[in-house]
Amino acid sequence: MKQRLFSLLLALLTLCPAAIAAKRPRVCLETSLGKIVIELFNETPRHRDNFLKLVREGYYDGLLFHRVIENFMIQTGDPDSRNAPAGKKLGEGGPNYTLPIEIGLPYFFHCRGAVAAAREGDEVNPKRESSGSQFYIVWGKRYSTAELQKMRQHVQDMTGGAADFTEEMENTYRRDGGTPFLDGQYTVFGRVVKGLKIVDHIQQADTDANDRPMTDIRIIRATIIGGKKQ
Repeated sequence: MKQRLFSLLLALLTLCPAAIAAKRPRVCLETSLGKIVIELFNETPRHRDNFLKLVREGYYDGLLFHRVIENFMIQTGDPDSRNAPAGKKLGEGGPNYTLPIEIGLPYFFHCRGAVAAAREGDEVNPKRESSGSQFYIVWGKRYSTAELQKMRQHVQDMTGGAADFTEEMENTYRRDGGTPFLDGQYTVFGRVVKGLKIVDHIQQADTDANDRPMTDIRIIRATIIGGKKQ
């Protein structure tokens, strides 16, 4: 009897959020401005496994944050950016494949620090498949209750009613900020667990007409540092 109770307790502990989170893989992006640590969600397995594969291959080493928009997000993952001359427009490069969208609402959404897959627009990508390598880290802004009501309607319209905001999501957007208008349309597959100040620094960079930082900001190397390595 005691053995059965112990086994049940162990199973419950295994299922608790903290235990699940502890098994999530983590990747360190060592950038020219400091380190950003990303935790990947096991609940978006295709994106998790693809990201880890590219990290192991050194795919992200030397790439630029090629698209930076203040109070919105910072984007990287274009292989054409590795040796790109100053002023070159970037954002079209990738590994020549896409990933099926994996929506994790209401648990994974575009709060500040969320890591999400970039993609082409709906007009050429109606299935909203993700880029094979490009991703962005959300900064965004804080929203009022009235603004969130408009954002909710926008998200419902863009997803045919499939996505909506929970009370927790709205509280997070009011308190911490983010980009709620993207929810349900892009795959959120991770979050920043360390280095949010570095993200803030990057998102404030001066940029050219193509949103590329005037001074290059680079991923020196990306490494897997912990969690369950798939």
